[in-house]
Amino acid sequence: SSYRYNEPVWDVISERFPVSLYYGLVTLVITYAVCIPLGILKAIRHRTFVDNISSVLIFIGYAIPGYALGSLLILLFSVRLDWFPMGGFVSYDFRDLSPGAQALDLLSHSILPLVCYLVGSFALVTLLLKNHLMDNLAADYIRTAIAKGVSFRQSVTRHAVRNSLIPIATTFGQNITLLVSGSFLIETIFDIDGFGLLGLTAILDRDYPVVMGVVLLASLLLLIGNILSDILVALVDPRIRFQ
Repeated sequence: SSYRYNEPVWDVISERFPVSLYYGLVTLVITYAVCIPLGILKAIRHRTFVDNISSVLIFIGYAIPGYALGSLLILLFSVRLDWFPMGGFVSYDFRDLSPGAQALDLLSHSILPLVCYLVGSFALVTLLLKNHLMDNLAADYIRTAIAKGVSFRQSVTRHAVRNSLIPIATTFGQNITLLVSGSFLIETIFDIDGFGLLGLTAILDRDYPVVMGVVLLASLLLLIGNILSDILVALVDPRIRFQ
């Protein structure tokens, strides 16, 4: 059991892990839903106005640490404008609210932390896909397909994009582990009692049972993420088949 909470380690972790799981999954879905189309657009429209502007915005977001951005967002949107709550996962009276009000309350508490999670993830996925797609568009098999009468759009969607998704699928498992495990700095800034903050406080308090539980769960997440990456690579890469 935990030295600090005097509760079983699994009970301590199970109360906080869903919070980090929520932010991790939402961040993962938004990241891939936005970055994959954006990476394709940037590769096709290379060195155009859209490519240049999006690159500037992406690198600005990547250069700003999430915890520093979180402090600025709280000062602007919570303290001065009073648009969003200053922190927490939900309000104290969350259980007394109606279902619609609960959804709005959760959304209002989630917007600022999600922005901090997303700004660092956009650059890696977008530029990784863009660079690999540009390499594939310059490959011989794309020129051969176009020479045989295949339209440029079909050669991109059917061949180049699929091959360019292989490195994205390879890093998918690692992204799951990093996002679901949570960022203790962002959770500290927004006072979110999540999995990452639990691991930090357990280390500082020398709560060794909780530390071992956190390490065990993080290791399991890494194994699950690697298995998912292998499955996605097999689905995307036509050269690989499970026997």
